[in-house]
Amino acid sequence: MDVAGRRNNGVLTVWAEAQRQEQRREEARWRAQAAEQRRWEREQREAQKAAARTEREAQREYQQSREAEAARRTAELDGRVEELRGLLAAGLARPAFRAQSLLAPRPVPPFDPGRLGEPVPMPDQARYQVPPPDRAQARNPGVRQQYEQYVAQARARFEQDWYAAQAAEAERQRRLGEYHGQYLEWVARCRREDEERAARTEESLSRLRSGEAEAVQEYFSAVLYASAGWPEGFPHRLVAAWEASSRQLVVNWELPGADVVPATGRVRYVKTDDREAEVARPATERKALYREVLAQSALRVVTELYRADGDGLLASVVLNGFVRGIDPATGREAERFLTTVTVDRGEFAGLALDRVAAVECFQGLGGVLSARPERLDEVRPDRLPETVGGSVAGQGGEDDPDLFEMDPIEFEELIAELFRLRGFRVMTTARSGDAGVDVVAEDLDPVTGGRIVIQAKRYRSTVSPTAVRDLDSTVRHHGAIKGILVTTAGFGPGSYDYIRNKPLTLVSGPELVELLAEQGLRGRLGGRSDGGNGGRSGSGRSANGDANGDANGSTADAGAPGTVTTVALSWSSRTAGGDPVELDVSAFLCAGGRVLDDEHFVFFNNPQDPDGAVRLHPTRSVPGEPVRRAELTLDTARLAPAVDEVVVAVSTEEEESPALPLGYVHGLTLTAAFGPDADGPANWAAATGGVPESAMAVGSFQRRGGAWRFEPAGTPVPGGLAGLAVRWGVAVE
Repeated sequence: MDVAGRRNNGVLTVWAEAQRQEQRREEARWRAQAAEQRRWEREQREAQKAAARTEREAQREYQQSREAEAARRTAELDGRVEELRGLLAAGLARPAFRAQSLLAPRPVPPFDPGRLGEPVPMPDQARYQVPPPDRAQARNPGVRQQYEQYVAQARARFEQDWYAAQAAEAERQRRLGEYHGQYLEWVARCRREDEERAARTEESLSRLRSGEAEAVQEYFSAVLYASAGWPEGFPHRLVAAWEASSRQLVVNWELPGADVVPATGRVRYVKTDDREAEVARPATERKALYREVLAQSALRVVTELYRADGDGLLASVVLNGFVRGIDPATGREAERFLTTVTVDRGEFAGLALDRVAAVECFQGLGGVLSARPERLDEVRPDRLPETVGGSVAGQGGEDDPDLFEMDPIEFEELIAELFRLRGFRVMTTARSGDAGVDVVAEDLDPVTGGRIVIQAKRYRSTVSPTAVRDLDSTVRHHGAIKGILVTTAGFGPGSYDYIRNKPLTLVSGPELVELLAEQGLRGRLGGRSDGGNGGRSGSGRSANGDANGDANGSTADAGAPGTVTTVALSWSSRTAGGDPVELDVSAFLCAGGRVLDDEHFVFFNNPQDPDGAVRLHPTRSVPGEPVRRAELTLDTARLAPAVDEVVVAVSTEEEESPALPLGYVHGLTLTAAFGPDADGPANWAAATGGVPESAMAVGSFQRRGGAWRFEPAGTPVPGGLAGLAVRWGVAVE
């Protein structure tokens, strides 16, 4: 049957066709929707690909930045090593010291008025002009009257501003003249001092040329002590003696320790762990480089001595190089000699020092170099200064002055000099009897400047909040813009709460020592100077906390060295992302799980408790390594009888919110050197990985009968330093 027959035009046929058309339309809509869906999915895939590419690029850029940071740190290590290898070459490149240079006057900087030299700008009258009304508006009496009012108001504002500017300019010129007068007085005083110094120097040089022993010792000791261009951290301590009959100078010169050579050879970035890995420098390389440093140091010192000897006084030099280390026979710190050499002038003059191998040259001169200097194996010095006979001269061997024992007026003069070097005009009031003020400083800025009153308190225990409130009253009484309280001790939380939003600044003892060091001034807080850590102060204090002693005028004995325990906390100075890391170390002297009182909370603003039993030393960088280190010393003999636990804790600095979680801190390690009545693990590593809190109780010393034991904890504490304080009962407002 042929199905392609004639088309039927019946109603069903029409209906069926209509349905089919609707189906086709529906199919078209579906196809359009499907096409739109496919187009959207295609765009999504492209967007995801682009995002993936962006993420890959961001990941690649991040990894490149981490690799660059690792390369930068490696370059710093390489630079330090090159500096050590070039120790002798750097000394040869420096100009020789000449005695006549001592007679040259000090350069006087030209007068620099700073902001006082800038005239106060006068108001511009054009800026006070009132636009007049147009011709049409001028016919309106109301508009004219309003315009005249505006003109009168503008004229009044101009006159007021002009008179104020004139007054400010007159005050500026007055202060400028006063400041210039002080500058001229200072210049005249410098010239007088130069003339006096030149006369004394000429006399010393005359004694030097005649071969007077004390003059020769003083001159060459000064030459070495003032020697510049040595790498950072190299000591300058020396002792010298001169034998006139043989024209021989005998010198003991302090050398750097083995840690001057970086323990890390390079830093590499590990992508899989997203961390920086420090690759240790081979031990053989460290030993060889340290021996080279010792030999180059000796050759450089001898070179500087002969080059400074323009009059040919020296026939020979005996140089003994030493480091400070533990004597195994006594267990006490002592000088350990690692190098010794005797060099005749003629023999030394024949050397081409710019082409020698330092160790071979040193030994070729007959020098003896320790076979294992990193272990402080000693050599026998050829000759010591004390065997020469007569007097012995030294430089750098004296401790920094003890701020606790300093004369009160000298202490105020030291504080005045500190602020003078920081750019303030300063006057002390010790002799004028200005009650409540020890030093007056003036900020010379004509806009923000003004008078600053400074109080200096040589205390051993925490300064009471009463003294801080008294300073606030003194500031208001003198109309000062600011008050600063400087002490050799510390401040409690109540003092810091009081100064909040007030123009007051508190400077604690450790902060003072660091400020002094920044300006080249010297000072320590009790004990022997330990290279800037501030020393360890004794516990003697009077009833009012003054450092002068007790009520009977005596000073409490320092704790026996054998009772002191030292706890050192160290950590990587940067996060894996390269951001700097600073931790605050704190201690809580507790009874029954709570701190005795706020003064027994030891932290950066209160570096020791009232009894001097626990002391926090300033945080320092470890030379040659990307590590920060802080120390606590615990003298159990001084602990109050009620104390049964001393908690040691750390927290990240909170200057910016939010505080850095401890999970970002790497290498947090505790090492301890225990006294005879304390024990515990000598080394302990904290597990900080993934810790979201910003504080941690590292561990605690617990009293057990008559002894103490340190028990590590590693317990995270929320809330940072404030959270730690609350946890152990410190009153926090």
